[in-house]
Amino acid sequence: MTETTCSRTIAAAFVAFTLPLAATQAFAAGSHAGGHGTPVFGEPGDPALASRTVTVEMDDNYYEPERIAVKAGETVRFSVTNAGGFVHEFNIGTPEMHVAHQDEMAMMVEHGVLMPDHIDHVAAAAMQASMGHGQHDDPNSALLEPGQTAELVWTFPEDGVIEFACNVPGHYDAGMAGSFEFVETLAQN
Repeated sequence: MTETTCSRTIAAAFVAFTLPLAATQAFAAGSHAGGHGTPVFGEPGDPALASRTVTVEMDDNYYEPERIAVKAGETVRFSVTNAGGFVHEFNIGTPEMHVAHQDEMAMMVEHGVLMPDHIDHVAAAAMQASMGHGQHDDPNSALLEPGQTAELVWTFPEDGVIEFACNVPGHYDAGMAGSFEFVETLAQN
């Protein structure tokens, strides 16, 4: 087993252990208003203006690729697939936004919306009705069960520290995050 494979296996075991624990802890309610859609990290993009499609694969507990080059102001279409055995998220934001979003994700676990390997959509609807959130339908994010694929289109700002991350409890802490690197020209494949 390679060092990378071993690290990923340990990370997956860590996540499998921490998800049930998180469901038994009380967490403060997070706010999704904390900057979503603001120029600090970009905004939802017009699909007709997407310059390219970037394919992202989520697994237990990493992304492929882990780093994505973008140009200032570029609109990118992301095709995101969850190839892992757990629920994972592709969420675009600043590191501070990810920390704030983790509280909401923990609350989704606490209320039975997020299970390690699936999303309870009935519980999500009930949480949405009673608390105003739970559906996790923000334009900068895709929360996917194993085997699911989603697409999102994002227009990047001129510059900034922006990353993509999985905020399911335990995943970000286990290293499930990647970065956007602002470049002047994109490398040709």
